[in-house]
Amino acid sequence: QVQLVESGGGLVQAGGSLRLSCAASGLAFKPYAIGWFRQARGKERELVATITWYADSTYYSDSVKDRFTISRDNAKNTGHLLMNALKPEDTAVYYCAASDRRALVTTTSAYDYWGQGTQVTVSS
Repeated sequence: QVQLVESGGGLVQAGGSLRLSCAASGLAFKPYAIGWFRQARGKERELVATITWYADSTYYSDSVKDRFTISRDNAKNTGHLLMNALKPEDTAVYYCAASDRRALVTTTSAYDYWGQGTQVTVSS
């Protein structure tokens, strides 16, 4: 059974930083891409960043480019999202997702497994 568990969310002031983590289980020896999504209240879920299995390619949405950094540690089955220079508009529930594909995955429907989400709140 595949399980993704996010951690690291919380309340931070604008300009601050947070590091989200995603612990994956049930995916040992199986390559997968990781994506981070977010959903603000009243808005649709959006892709924030994604990384390939070999971490040789990444994608960032325009709204977080140059502020967020996605990474992964395959030996530990973990993924991370370092968020710097946070803005109030970054406030959302952040979700980790995994896709049974090694390549860059930017389509929400292509993700097979989802975490339960972690709240990030940025105060002004």
